[in-house]
Amino acid sequence: MISYARQSQEEQPEASLPPVEEHIAPAPRVSVQAFCESVETAAAVQSAGEDRRLGKAHLKIQMGGMAAAIEAYRSAPTPNVIVIESDGRNDLLGGLDHLATVCDAGTRVVVIGRINDVTLYRELVRRGVSDYVLAPVGAIDVVRSICNLFSAPEAKAVGRIIAVVGAKGGVGASTISHNVAWAIARDLAMDSVVADLDLAFGTAGLDYNQDPPQGIADAVFSPDRVDTAFIDRLLSKCTDHLSLLAAPATLDRVYDFGVDAFDSVFDTLRSTMPCIVLDVPHQWSGWTKRALIGADDILIVAAPDLANLRNTKNLFDLLKAARPNDRPPLYCLNQVGVPKRPEIAAAEFAKAIESQPVVSIPFEPQIFGSAANNGQMIAEISANHKSIEMFLQIAQRLTGRSETKKQKSSLLSPLIDKLRGK
Repeated sequence: MISYARQSQEEQPEASLPPVEEHIAPAPRVSVQAFCESVETAAAVQSAGEDRRLGKAHLKIQMGGMAAAIEAYRSAPTPNVIVIESDGRNDLLGGLDHLATVCDAGTRVVVIGRINDVTLYRELVRRGVSDYVLAPVGAIDVVRSICNLFSAPEAKAVGRIIAVVGAKGGVGASTISHNVAWAIARDLAMDSVVADLDLAFGTAGLDYNQDPPQGIADAVFSPDRVDTAFIDRLLSKCTDHLSLLAAPATLDRVYDFGVDAFDSVFDTLRSTMPCIVLDVPHQWSGWTKRALIGADDILIVAAPDLANLRNTKNLFDLLKAARPNDRPPLYCLNQVGVPKRPEIAAAEFAKAIESQPVVSIPFEPQIFGSAANNGQMIAEISANHKSIEMFLQIAQRLTGRSETKKQKSSLLSPLIDKLRGK
């Protein structure tokens, strides 16, 4: 029989891109078979199958609707998820009853229909249908429906992965990623982890003044051991809300990875941390491309010169094409205003990219150099420095959250803090 997976059904909006705040957790490795009646729905399902959140799912599409599904499973096992398009009410309910006789236990069914009626929905739920989606559907509607099947309402929210990458080497992408992660943890009060993916030359350990004996290399080279407890042992605590998965930054071995080398690490971090900031090295390989495309949000850090403009444009074009149902990447300009250096103005940069930078961070080697040498964040060096507000703006744009309101202080605050033992 079809398993019951009761979910509240809200009236479906028109097919559109998800709002910035919407976060759809990726689906696990499951098999999905769709039986469509219209070419438009088949095209939407096909497009959904190319979405990064269904990257691990194996999707197969057939035409013929309910009749084709019943015929297909008379002599074949059913997949994890069946998506069926149907236009009628009586044919739909009768077909589901017939499908239940050939459907394996545990299979989840998503119905795409054109009848917006709560009585019909209740009948579908009674028969064990997992979700009912109103046609016409867009790719994001299909992605949302399938992914939500594996996000239990009582489960902990799946973490958001933010990837930060430099458009060119030496533009300060690691510094930006570390300070933005600090703002996410401190100002937005989100439990976060920084994963330093530059195993040979990573600087996260230096910037946070941490020297853990273990780090991300232990997880990458022992994928069979990766689970929540194992990752927890590898994390180094920087603050109450911020942890670090450090790179070894040694050259005693060669770090050649396969395309999916970091998948188990990212999946485990998603299940335990609300926010994961990936410090992606400036290189182009199968795994770096996969990390960028698979991230929920992306920040490109660029300096205002021609090479950075070309590389930022190339990254934008590739990522927008590979992630059609996500919002475009964000970018910021860094090291703006180097004395005697010819620079491309922010307006010209934005015209070429067809997007405005989140912020333009000025070139200030004194404070940034002092922070790097001391193993501190800019906020620790100078609490009122103007770049701190810029890091917070980036953090808010990437997470879709506003700043956590701080309690107003008073003349009695120091005395109250003492009494509380702070």
